[in-house]
Amino acid sequence: MNKITQQLTQLRDNCRLCLSKDVQVAIPFKPTPLAEKYAQNKTDASAPALPVDLYICNECGHVQILDVVDPEYLWADYTYHSGQTQGIIDHFKDVSELILDKYGPLPQPFVLDVGSNDGTFLKCFKEKGFKVLGIDPASDIAAQATRNGIETIADLMTAENGQKIVNQHGQASLVTAFNVFAHADEMRDLLKGIATTLADDGLFVFEVSYLKDIIDKMLIGTIFHEHLCNHSLKPMINFLATEGLEVIHVEHVSIQGGSIIGFAQHKSGPRPVQPSVAQMIEQEDACDLHSMTTMNAFVARFDAMKEQAKALIAKHQPGVIAAYGAARSGPMLLTQYDIGADITEIYDDHSQKVGRYTPGDSILVEPTAKLMDTMPTLTVILAWIHAKAIVKKHLDYLEHGGAFLTLTPQVVLITKENYADFIG
Repeated sequence: MNKITQQLTQLRDNCRLCLSKDVQVAIPFKPTPLAEKYAQNKTDASAPALPVDLYICNECGHVQILDVVDPEYLWADYTYHSGQTQGIIDHFKDVSELILDKYGPLPQPFVLDVGSNDGTFLKCFKEKGFKVLGIDPASDIAAQATRNGIETIADLMTAENGQKIVNQHGQASLVTAFNVFAHADEMRDLLKGIATTLADDGLFVFEVSYLKDIIDKMLIGTIFHEHLCNHSLKPMINFLATEGLEVIHVEHVSIQGGSIIGFAQHKSGPRPVQPSVAQMIEQEDACDLHSMTTMNAFVARFDAMKEQAKALIAKHQPGVIAAYGAARSGPMLLTQYDIGADITEIYDDHSQKVGRYTPGDSILVEPTAKLMDTMPTLTVILAWIHAKAIVKKHLDYLEHGGAFLTLTPQVVLITKENYADFIG
């Protein structure tokens, strides 16, 4: 480990859920630059590559990144806003209605969202007359949310901050945490804060990317430094129990390639435990999800995908190879597939990324309109979640002889001959 890596990361020696020291590398990855470190000048884009290996806890089965990046460095250039993606906006609206339909009306009209980002989720409840409060460590985004009418505390949720919230606002009937359980290192302290803020008869709802989907679908694009945890239900149940919370219902949803929405309450709360909890645990046990056998099989499949992708790129050289989507998954995909040196430019319309250079590989981000001007021989899709939408938007590129390549969930070459099958 070089000096810069030692300064920016710290390796945990225990599981962040159960605190066991019986952890081991489950899925090794090449060190990768952080996703959001775009540079104004090419010479400034040489961001350090930091460890992103996945470890498994042999005690509880939790899969996680144990190399923790300095939070100030990690979040300093964060550009993701929940409200910039219509699919996320629609999802939040659907989930807010699901919560209220299934478990409403709430005893007190106060909703607290942990990791609230720009307040998009809380807006759904504010429009229904609820008092809302967010807490998020990305200070610029938190300030913007507050300016937009969603009061947001610019900080991490901790036991101390949880008590401050209770002192100033009282306890919440609904506490939500959407994907924040993937981002937090000190999970025990985070959970203490949540349990403190949750009213005795309150409901805690969380959403996390689901480990089973990551493994089954080869979702490499969901793995990067800010996603410290790759959750599954069985370890989560044991973890919540440490602060007196019990899971009462769980739903499997398609967002982000596959996620679970968990519903929890204080133990002996007013709501019965639904059969969905036992059913999901049974499914996890049946596929031996929390085992090195499963992790090793994932590595073998990924090695085959890398060879397939490299061979397809080689067939399109010496033509121009470009990429599409300056996504957070971009540096991870470029690094793990070892194709950064093959890419000449990346197309994206994000105002904070166009005209800048990607971290590590120093690839210029150009507006998407330039795709037809350059007419690359092959365009690798890095924004994998939006692959179908990207293809639909650029059928003219395909008709003029271009081709797209997806790297995850599957390696697929998309041309004018087969795009209809791809987009369904």
